[in-house]
Amino acid sequence: MKNKKKRLRNIIKELKKRYEPQHEKMSKAIVFKLEHDADFMQAQTVLLYYSMQDEVDTHRLVEIYASKKHILLPVIVGKELELHTFTGELQVGKLGIMEPVGPLFEDFEKIDLVVVPGMAFSKVGHRMGRGKGFYDRFLPRLPRAKKVGICFPYQVVRYVPSYPEDVRMDKVISL
Repeated sequence: MKNKKKRLRNIIKELKKRYEPQHEKMSKAIVFKLEHDADFMQAQTVLLYYSMQDEVDTHRLVEIYASKKHILLPVIVGKELELHTFTGELQVGKLGIMEPVGPLFEDFEKIDLVVVPGMAFSKVGHRMGRGKGFYDRFLPRLPRAKKVGICFPYQVVRYVPSYPEDVRMDKVISL
């Protein structure tokens, strides 16, 4: 299975390079769809991610909704994710990812929605990340929260290699 995942990651990396000029336009359309999704609109406490350059751009989403919802962002600590409240301030964290400096958040039962990045998603919600397992280890701790993957259209594939313990997304939003 590792070889299948490695092959799929390499294919997606090449597609990201090819479609990079279109990412900004596609990101705006995908974020618009997310903003108008019923689960997002109803959610009060939302775990988002502050996107890296090759992901659906969530920067504006994080900043706009910080005054409307309780926005959480992940922080990498060792091999795990910690959640912190977004208060408007970010710093460069591990792996060069921008991370919040707000207070630690541990009341996982209050999280209504999780927006999850990934390298690839299947139409039935299987997700493949970058291979470090941060979300794979963390998502089982959020059984109540709706899980929504967002991605560019070329990241939605017919089949994503997965294990029985992998947490499936409740929905995938793309174009």
